[in-house]
Amino acid sequence: MLDVRRLRILHHLATYGTVAATADVLHLTAPAVSQQLSVLEREAGVPVVEKSGRTLRLTPAGELLVAHAEVILADLAAAESDLQALKGGRHGLIRVAAFASAARTLFPEVYRLLAEQTDQQARTLTVHLVEQEPDPAMEALKRRQVDVVLAHSYSVLPRNFPDNSRQEVLLEDPVLLCLPAAQARRMELEPGQPADLTRLAGEAWLTPGPESSCYQMIQRTCGVAGFVPEIRVRSSDFSVLLSLVAAGAGVALVPRLAIGEQQGISVHPLTAPVTRTVFTVIRTGTARRPDVHTLSALLRQAAATASTR
Repeated sequence: MLDVRRLRILHHLATYGTVAATADVLHLTAPAVSQQLSVLEREAGVPVVEKSGRTLRLTPAGELLVAHAEVILADLAAAESDLQALKGGRHGLIRVAAFASAARTLFPEVYRLLAEQTDQQARTLTVHLVEQEPDPAMEALKRRQVDVVLAHSYSVLPRNFPDNSRQEVLLEDPVLLCLPAAQARRMELEPGQPADLTRLAGEAWLTPGPESSCYQMIQRTCGVAGFVPEIRVRSSDFSVLLSLVAAGAGVALVPRLAIGEQQGISVHPLTAPVTRTVFTVIRTGTARRPDVHTLSALLRQAAATASTR
């Protein structure tokens, strides 16, 4: 019979890549991890790891066991969460990582909806939220440090998702051109009128930093329009960029969710549209947890509200 503790060790090996890292995370010695993997192989009756140079890699049987372990460990986590909730008088605790504009626009609505729930289980659900960009957030999901991730993918910049994860589309968020209002008038662009980026080739551009996927999206979008943007300002905070657009410092491409209410800015869709798709990402099997199911439903409501604004 397979032992869940040894399946957990194999799952951690698949996540962290080396015996040493697995031992460190599980507070074991490397020889102890190797010994437990050997016992697991005897239980399975087939090799689950094999040497690849100085490291170990999963065999096909090992990959199969890791896939099953993902579901088993998710069920155990759900049981532990519910037991802790029962002891503490709460329905459950769910950890969420979300990028900034999703955290700012969707989660106030989620918390409001939670407060209004008549269902006792939903009303006493505790949501811990951390702001995190998609790449580190999905690494945290992979390492079981969070339960749900809100991530995005641009139409000009597809994103890879972790193995053993499940995605659900929440909304489609158009990328919009933000101009100083006076400049839009000079260009004879009415508010909401589609804009051709080729007309902005010589402008000063305000962008996030190069570590962000939004920066890469802007580079690709401008490249398709036939130019490399001349970047004058970089900031990870869209509100900073938009304030500077309003002050006449330059132009910016910004997803709609990140814009909010701004004075002195003219906002325009693109003649060659670019869209940011917002997803929830969870580990395979986690969707069966009651708290994850509840939060997913609330996020869908919040996304529907945001889409109508």
